[in-house]
Amino acid sequence: MPAQILDGREIARRLQEEIKKEVTRLQRELQVTPSLAVILVGDDPASAIYVRNKARACQEIGVKSDQYLLPADVPEETILRLIDKLNGDQSVHGILVQLPLPPHIEERKVLEAVLPSKDVDGFHPANLGGLLIGNPLFVASTPAGILELLDQAGVMIEGKHAVVVGWSVIVGKPTAFLLLQRRATVTVCQIWTQDLAFHTRQADILVVAAGKPKLITAPMVKEGAVVIDVGINRFEGRLVGDVDFAPVAEKASFITPVPGGVGPVTVAMLLRNTLEACKRACIA
Repeated sequence: MPAQILDGREIARRLQEEIKKEVTRLQRELQVTPSLAVILVGDDPASAIYVRNKARACQEIGVKSDQYLLPADVPEETILRLIDKLNGDQSVHGILVQLPLPPHIEERKVLEAVLPSKDVDGFHPANLGGLLIGNPLFVASTPAGILELLDQAGVMIEGKHAVVVGWSVIVGKPTAFLLLQRRATVTVCQIWTQDLAFHTRQADILVVAAGKPKLITAPMVKEGAVVIDVGINRFEGRLVGDVDFAPVAEKASFITPVPGGVGPVTVAMLLRNTLEACKRACIA
């Protein structure tokens, strides 16, 4: 029986409706509008699309969004000064630095410059460390979206064997920790893992974020597995994931499409984090 498709666009739409109601309440009761500052360096087409999508989503739910578009050759110090200014601006509740950054800019240095309380992307060491002990201010948007997809599908996580392919700080590692906190048994693999198929075939829940098109084929997937495909790759003129979708969908119980799976829910999680940052600022 073919897999049930996890429609990220529909799930994101419902989440954004809930967030919009809370944004409206804050505006009505406290006269405060959640505000997100997005910093985009360079002219990477994919990054520009992501920023436009985030800005559109903000507009739809009433979140204020300001974009700071900087040239690719901008000095690192200029970005750090901008972040310092935004950190001190009480009207700005969330700061997002769109990745990747140009090679001459030290990515970790820039991400660490954002205040943890405004780090709505969850990449600051304080938030990553908080995730390790189960108490982050913010969880990175994509890992949070993955767990939201599993919950929306009613997938039982506790006691299951989850395999995460990809070990990035942005997706793989945070996702593994979130699954551990939900009492899954977690295996983390990479594209260099010897006999990768041996591990993926054991997965009740398979999360793939390796950045390699069609890395996971049908023989590598357990019958009835839940497959979450985080990959976004340009392949033969179209967008595809890290999973060979059609054959794998014949074996899986649930599967996310690319595009339209994890991506829209990631944006919704970012909006939820921005709302939460605003609420915390109001309490403080």
